[in-house]
Amino acid sequence: MNTEFTIQGGTRLNGEIFIPGNKNATTPLLAASLLIQDTVVLDNVPRIADVQNMIRLLQTMHVKIDWTAENQLTINTTDADITQLDEDLVKSMRSSVLFLGPLLSRFHSVTLPEPGGCTLGNRPLGTHYVALQQLGAAVNVKKTCVEISAKKLKASEIILPEFSVTATENAIMAAVLLSGKTIIKGAAIEPHVQELISFLNDAGAKIELKPQHRIEITGVKKLHSVSHRIAGDPNEFAALAVLGALAADKIVIHGVRPDHNEMVMLKLADIGVNFTVSQPNKNNEVSVTITKSSKKYKAVDIQALPFPGFPTDAQSPFTVLATQAEGTSLIHDPLYESRLIHVPDLIKMGAEATVCDPHRVMITGPTPLVGQNIKSFNIRAGATLMIAGIIAKGETVICDGDIIDRGYQELDQRLNALGAKISREES
Repeated sequence: MNTEFTIQGGTRLNGEIFIPGNKNATTPLLAASLLIQDTVVLDNVPRIADVQNMIRLLQTMHVKIDWTAENQLTINTTDADITQLDEDLVKSMRSSVLFLGPLLSRFHSVTLPEPGGCTLGNRPLGTHYVALQQLGAAVNVKKTCVEISAKKLKASEIILPEFSVTATENAIMAAVLLSGKTIIKGAAIEPHVQELISFLNDAGAKIELKPQHRIEITGVKKLHSVSHRIAGDPNEFAALAVLGALAADKIVIHGVRPDHNEMVMLKLADIGVNFTVSQPNKNNEVSVTITKSSKKYKAVDIQALPFPGFPTDAQSPFTVLATQAEGTSLIHDPLYESRLIHVPDLIKMGAEATVCDPHRVMITGPTPLVGQNIKSFNIRAGATLMIAGIIAKGETVICDGDIIDRGYQELDQRLNALGAKISREES
């Protein structure tokens, strides 16, 4: 199915909007549920395509998983079986790689086809394999799949060659039930990694986050039933904050974890975005109010870095903000060579931008944007172009818009409630 969004640009936005749970935290928690042969309840789960695909994949493993409230899942993996794993679903999303660790831990062997997902450039799985091999697994990479097996994994010291979030998560899930102590050095500590640690600890694990990107895991024999609320999605906050800065008279964004968004808030302040932050609630979440600024926005340099640095996923919407800032901004993503794949469409809409190489772009503003027929290449690019369409003059049509649904829950409807004019057509 192809989804096409048509946006009538130039509208001003007002109102309040709530952020659903973090997509990048939800997918590892769903995979980690395989480690708990008891009831798992997840709250604030985003109803997005990637989550629905993960649910279907778990169901092919005979996992009982049901929506028990609007954004609540109840899961029981007692009868899990991997003999009928759906290869097409595995291939459809990158997050299926998160099953390597828990399946190896529970079943001692796993065969997966190459996971799919967004167009972000070359993302080899070597770091995952290195982590699992250091725990004692044998890895056999074939042309169409990878076979990983271990009769008995052994707690060990793992040194990751890069700050890979999903490799860190796989290492944690593979090690949590091993006897002894596992130490992960060079671990990613992004909010969704911290959420996985919190979730597993609530279920009885003994995992500690140490200084200098180190994680220590003291193995336990068994994990128990757990109920966990997923924090608001920081990538959605970044996109909504940029949209608010460019198109809102006043919007209030609810469900923001400030400790997950410190660098994004710092860059918003550097650019000159006018926002205030409420006191945190019982979930340590705040409401961020963004109002129209009377001053010109200033250009800024942004480089993606491991947390607590600027998040790679937040760079895409900031490219649109840069088109409306005075001066030249440099945006640099050293990790993904296709993170800036949407920039040619911004240029088509009127942006003054120079793609220096696959990892860097220079954007000079402010320049008016004009609606065009464009394409969504990945989740973040799609949301970014939706923002561009809202502030552009005239009509913007985004094809392959179903990619946006993979990461954002009913984004078009929620933005229309603020005053946007977005229509959806599916074929």
